[in-house]
Amino acid sequence: QVQLVESGGGLVQAGGSLRLSCAASGRTFSAYAVGWFRQAPGKDREFVAAISWSGGNTDYADSVKDRFTISRDNAKNTVYLQMNSLKPEDPAVYYCAGGLPSTFFTRTYGYWGQGTNVTVSS
Repeated sequence: QVQLVESGGGLVQAGGSLRLSCAASGRTFSAYAVGWFRQAPGKDREFVAAISWSGGNTDYADSVKDRFTISRDNAKNTVYLQMNSLKPEDPAVYYCAGGLPSTFFTRTYGYWGQGTNVTVSS
C-alpha cells in the first residue's frame, strides 16, 4: 500500500499561486494513479485532477482546467498540484489519493492522505 501526506497548503490572495505536494511512501508508488480532490465546508468531496501511473496522461475538472497543473516525480515519490489564478471558490481541504492504474479512469481511489488546507483571501 501507499501512504500519502499532503503539504503546501496555506493562505493566498485571490489571483495568486500555490503548489501542493503529496509525498508518498511505498515501493509501489510509481505504479499508482494519483488524484487530487478537494472538499469545501458543507460540500461533498470533488475531483480536481489526476495523473496516470506513467505520468503520460492527466485529467482535470472543468473548474480548474487551464489553471491547475498536476505532475509527478516518481524518483522523489511525490505528486504536485500547481495552482495558479486562485479564485474565491477554490478554498477547501485538498486531498491526494492513490489507486491502481485503472483508477485514473474510474476515480475510485483506495488510499487517501489527511489533506492540506487552502484558503484564498480577497
